[in-house]
Amino acid sequence: MTYRVAMDIGGTFTDVVTFDSDARQVHAGKVLTTPDDLARGVFDALERFRLPFDDVSFFVHGTTQGLNALLERRGAKVLILTTRGIGDVHRIARGNRERLFDLHYRKPTPLVGPDAVVEVGGRLDADGREREPLDEDAVRRAARRARDEGFDAVAVCFLFAFRDGEHERRAGRILREELGPERLVVLSHEVAPEWREYERTSTTVMEAYTGPSVHRYLDRIEARFADKGLDVPVHVMQSSGGLVNAGFARRHPLQTLLSGPVGGTMGGVAVSRLLERPNVICIDMGGTSFDVSLVMDHEADVSPSGSCEGFPVLMPMVNLHTIGAGGGSLAYAEGTALRVGPESAGAVPGPACYGRGGTRATVTDANCVLGRVDAGSFAGGGMRLDPDAAHRAVERLAGELDMDPVALASGICDVGNAKMAQAIRTLTVEHGREPGQFALLAFGGAGPMHAAFIAREIGITQVVVPRFPGAFSAWGMLESDVRRDFSMQFLATDRTLDTRALSAALKELRAQADEALTEQGIPEESRSVTHGVDMRYESQDYTLTVPILDTDEITGADYAEVLGRRFAEAHHKRYGHATPGAPVQFVALRTTGHGRVERADGAAGEPAEETAEPVVREVVFDGEALPTTVVARSALPVGARLAGPAVVHEETSTTVVPPEAELRVDEHKFLIITLAARPEMEDLA
Repeated sequence: MTYRVAMDIGGTFTDVVTFDSDARQVHAGKVLTTPDDLARGVFDALERFRLPFDDVSFFVHGTTQGLNALLERRGAKVLILTTRGIGDVHRIARGNRERLFDLHYRKPTPLVGPDAVVEVGGRLDADGREREPLDEDAVRRAARRARDEGFDAVAVCFLFAFRDGEHERRAGRILREELGPERLVVLSHEVAPEWREYERTSTTVMEAYTGPSVHRYLDRIEARFADKGLDVPVHVMQSSGGLVNAGFARRHPLQTLLSGPVGGTMGGVAVSRLLERPNVICIDMGGTSFDVSLVMDHEADVSPSGSCEGFPVLMPMVNLHTIGAGGGSLAYAEGTALRVGPESAGAVPGPACYGRGGTRATVTDANCVLGRVDAGSFAGGGMRLDPDAAHRAVERLAGELDMDPVALASGICDVGNAKMAQAIRTLTVEHGREPGQFALLAFGGAGPMHAAFIAREIGITQVVVPRFPGAFSAWGMLESDVRRDFSMQFLATDRTLDTRALSAALKELRAQADEALTEQGIPEESRSVTHGVDMRYESQDYTLTVPILDTDEITGADYAEVLGRRFAEAHHKRYGHATPGAPVQFVALRTTGHGRVERADGAAGEPAEETAEPVVREVVFDGEALPTTVVARSALPVGARLAGPAVVHEETSTTVVPPEAELRVDEHKFLIITLAARPEMEDLA
């Protein structure tokens, strides 16, 4: 069995990358997503590539099943089981305003209403000691209510369960005994063994809310694999940037929340190391959304916690900022103003130029009107566009706004580019990071088409377009390791740190990581474990994670000083200042187990075929039609240079090189676009 297969299932397209480990060849392509049955789309893609199923040795994919359930509020019906007296935790949440100056701001509506919260007797104190035994009869009554009222899942969130999970384990046994395997039971100490009652409750509820839809999807995938005689483990991308098998994903479905877009970030890590560019901004523009993430010092920007749709999540997550801006984003008039997105035409009916019944103008239609998309070579020639339909859609909107259609098409792209540039500033400028210190890595079906314009907007002078950019997130999944994350509450100060207790806790976490990697089928020689500790200055609320190195000698009082210095360095790097010598606190320990798997890096793309000679045709830039070189990417050898304006088309994407920019093909067959620095940016430098 020689083929390793990765798929990124998006809102419009399903991207596929196959790696033949014998021939060291990589192939990539796209098929339309099947929203009515995503599992069917997976096999449509496999059959499109004519892969011999018996030769598939590894399968990994990113799924948005859980995320879509959350975004569309069509998740499971959840019952919360909690400690008597704290039943309002999920509804009250936190008192802070996310948008301080937004007079219309409202907290997100809780996923579970107050009528679906059951309080039961039993209590632990803050140290995990039992103060009152669990009322098991009350738990059984709650189980009967869940069964009688048709709840799909039960989220168990007891006070101080992160200290000792015994009450939750006993409640879980009772619930599973009463409800059977068809209903999901989620225990907070297994999902998020950390303090902060609301955040832990929110995370547990989200797993219960999204879990059943993820379960059904994985069940369908594995059943179809069995029907096809495919005896190969199904792997899923995690929000933290690592892989897990379907069994783990089924037990911890929330880990797959950002499954699809994270693949692109991990591909960005591989490219960062390959090109020796430590800092990279990854932009993934597909048909529906625009995702931004960062690679810094050759590592993905991962946080121990995050949020989604306004709800906190206590689990490691790649820091992603997503907006509704893609090739399928609909343009519309709001009074006399032009708006673009977030609503998308999706895969059905899609942009007007797809010829599937769409009549409203989209970003892709605008690019078609401007001449930046070649109707005959779109998707490698697998889909022929209808430029006339694109013109009709744009003209219809131009009539509403009393504009010239070509000017409107330029405006649609400009508005979309401005929104995407602002999304990048959210992760850079707003966090004290200068975008000009990064390279821009552009992928997704529409990313390379807009990347140079976005880079110009935010002062970046180099854009990197990898091989098969339209399927880059899927390629990134083949570059990812198996990953399992563990955490443990560990409260101490630099004055009270017990290094023996710290060593014992790290040893316990390492054992958990080794056991988990063994369960994932990772041999001992392919494993590695890293540790960190969440720290903060005394009286602070938020923490930074400081590494604990394998070379550290965790002995004596001076080790607290070692960690204190590392924390001061991290604080200065993150916030621009530090207070060396100030009292610090240790809050939680974090351990990550990595399992290295075979990768496709260094493998060649599919051999270039005979291609037509470059042609010159008019393409609109800044409102002016300019003679533009249009060429197939396979016709550009290593070392080739091309002055803008130019359009480079390939099977999975189209790259646009604006005037006053230059493209070259580097030794890895990546496209490197160099833009002239803006005068105001030179002044800042």
